[in-house]
Amino acid sequence: MSKDKSQGAQAAPDLTQAGAFKRWTRVTLRFSDQDSLGHINNVAYAAYVEQARVALIDSLMRSRGKEAGIDYILANVVIDYRHEMHFPGAVDVGARLLKIGTKSITSGYGLFKDGVNMATATSVNVFFDPRTKKTVPIPEALREILERELKNA
Repeated sequence: MSKDKSQGAQAAPDLTQAGAFKRWTRVTLRFSDQDSLGHINNVAYAAYVEQARVALIDSLMRSRGKEAGIDYILANVVIDYRHEMHFPGAVDVGARLLKIGTKSITSGYGLFKDGVNMATATSVNVFFDPRTKKTVPIPEALREILERELKNA
């Protein structure tokens, strides 16, 4: 398949199901995450997704030894809120790759509290050269790691 076409044309996983994930990040809910209505504020959900996203991408980049001169930035994040979440407790965030592009990856997340899906999210991260501030194609060694991860997700 050409590098210009995205990898992983399989059916999209159901991010509301815990079984769709092999990688997990547990995040403790903070009292300060609540809003004036007494439930976890929407921006806190974004922070929980961020923690899982960074854990996922950093672990994949580290498995090869972080590519010299390459990093990643967030280009898009979409969160679907399914249930109110309340303090105290913890949220378990499942993370997985969904798609590999030429310069970017799309990842998916499921947020679960006490076994109940509270939200799902997707994000797009773009690889770039921090010196030039320009996007770059995914290096072949990293692409191989990403493809293996996608295949085994």
